[in-house]
Amino acid sequence: MDKIDLKLISLLQKNARFSLKQLAEQVFLSSPAVSSRIERLEKEGYIIGYQAQIDEERLGYHIKAFINLEMTPKQKPTFYPFISECPNVLECNCVTGQYSMLIKVAFASTQELDMFIGKLQKFGNTQTQIVFSTAVRPRGIQVGDVERLEQE
Repeated sequence: MDKIDLKLISLLQKNARFSLKQLAEQVFLSSPAVSSRIERLEKEGYIIGYQAQIDEERLGYHIKAFINLEMTPKQKPTFYPFISECPNVLECNCVTGQYSMLIKVAFASTQELDMFIGKLQKFGNTQTQIVFSTAVRPRGIQVGDVERLEQE
């Protein structure tokens, strides 16, 4: 992985719809060279997918929440398939502390959220925080100091 790979990853995180030509202009390579690099980054697992960022509220999902779930490790084989099939789950992380799972969800109503929490409680105790606003939207991770590398 070199500074060009890092720059490509950074650019694709900002806009995965950049054309090969646009990317090539940014990293001073040919389009086929950029295509080859991206293909390699995907094959090696640095790039694991592409997705559009959406506005959940505009689609009717007005309730976003974080749910802490307290459960035992032996429940994971049952819990993971269950949570993977829940379409309103945006993210689920195994975390440290009193609660072992942190689940990010989006629902159209508090009633739907309440029904989902009821299903989760078969695995253990929950604690829920409803989101009022989001100061920082989901974004990519800063890979290396691309600006500094460009100056070298």
